[in-house]
Amino acid sequence: MKSIRSQCLIIIAVLAAILLPHELLAQYQNYKVITLGTLGGTFSAAISTNNDGLISGYSTLPGNQYQAAVRFERSSPISLGTLGGPNSGVAWPNHNPRAIVGIAETSEIDKLHENWSCSAFFPPPPTGHVCLGFVWFNNRMYPLPTLGGINGYAAGANDWGQVVGWAETPVHDSTCVSPQVLQFEAVVWGPRPGAIRKLQPFEGDPDSAATAINNRGEVVGISGICENAVGDQSAIHPVLWEPDGNVINLVGLGGNAWNTPDAINDRGEVVGFSENSQGNIHAFLWTREHGIEDLGTLDGDSDSYAYGVNNRGQVVGQSIGGPYGERAVIWQHGTITDLNCLTPPGSPYLLYANDIDDNGRIVGEEYDPNASNSPGFVALPTSGTNHCTASSATAQVRRTPENVIFPNNIVQLMHRAHAETRNAAH
Repeated sequence: MKSIRSQCLIIIAVLAAILLPHELLAQYQNYKVITLGTLGGTFSAAISTNNDGLISGYSTLPGNQYQAAVRFERSSPISLGTLGGPNSGVAWPNHNPRAIVGIAETSEIDKLHENWSCSAFFPPPPTGHVCLGFVWFNNRMYPLPTLGGINGYAAGANDWGQVVGWAETPVHDSTCVSPQVLQFEAVVWGPRPGAIRKLQPFEGDPDSAATAINNRGEVVGISGICENAVGDQSAIHPVLWEPDGNVINLVGLGGNAWNTPDAINDRGEVVGFSENSQGNIHAFLWTREHGIEDLGTLDGDSDSYAYGVNNRGQVVGQSIGGPYGERAVIWQHGTITDLNCLTPPGSPYLLYANDIDDNGRIVGEEYDPNASNSPGFVALPTSGTNHCTASSATAQVRRTPENVIFPNNIVQLMHRAHAETRNAAH
């Protein structure tokens, strides 16, 4: 009888493991961290990953004065080049299996002397060059057209060859703050080469920008005033454009700025960050069923940011502001976990997680205190269990070193007060 009972228990356990959702199993997984290289500078970042294993991002060049968009092959970055200017980069997750989209400077100087959105994602100071969105395909970088203005910006892409971003019009916008001059609007490029379609801002707003698109053709982004073309009051309203062009206000968490959707999966789940009524920035999850939900922070932190979401509902990002500096995190079923306590002892310190594919692979940026550099990483789920809790995370995670110089794209995505404080400190 005892033997039969044992066999039954084993069968039940096996069935439970088979039937348990993959998302629940992933909560107990550890991660093996692979450090990615640079193009000779001290920074690189893995910004985007897809189910086919294509990882893209950016890397600084020797001297850290300029950077280039890259794809990573066997942990090594391969430069995608530029459009003739000094800088390029992949700044947002984009999931087309065959192409990479991003931003690149041309050899032309902006005649209106704007800084444009790209300058927040390239090493300072601004170069003054025109910046355009690009599609990299078949080992060649192709520029994307604007709406008649000077500059453009490509952020996301789906499997069907649709690319989203924002582009300037010829209109001199009175809501712009110098040196920004021209109005900009959210756009969809493609799938036909050269095609561009404007998405209307939310009612009453003059400007907008699209950040991500899923395979159902749903687009998310921001709507607001022109300001400096970098978040803040340009992101008064977080919005979703339906395939027919109808725009939905996702509302936000109570603040009036930095309300920014970063990613949308094929289930229509939207993640991003939003200013709350206390002036802090918190990560959010939005669904049609439940509206917007505050995802919170790690214990002791004041702010958090959600950057990527996969089709299993796993969300990755960053928690900041507490005694442990900045930490890469993952949200699963409403629970936030520090990724640094899911990695083996001696692993690199993970600053932020920017994207996650449906296989659970996570990419972002790490910090190596021994080499004083911040290269990109990919974290691979491994079998086995862990006992990661808030207390164990506190015990295992090192405080972010004071001399870390964080990448410009992360600084510029943060709340204005945090950005000013960090720039002064570093």
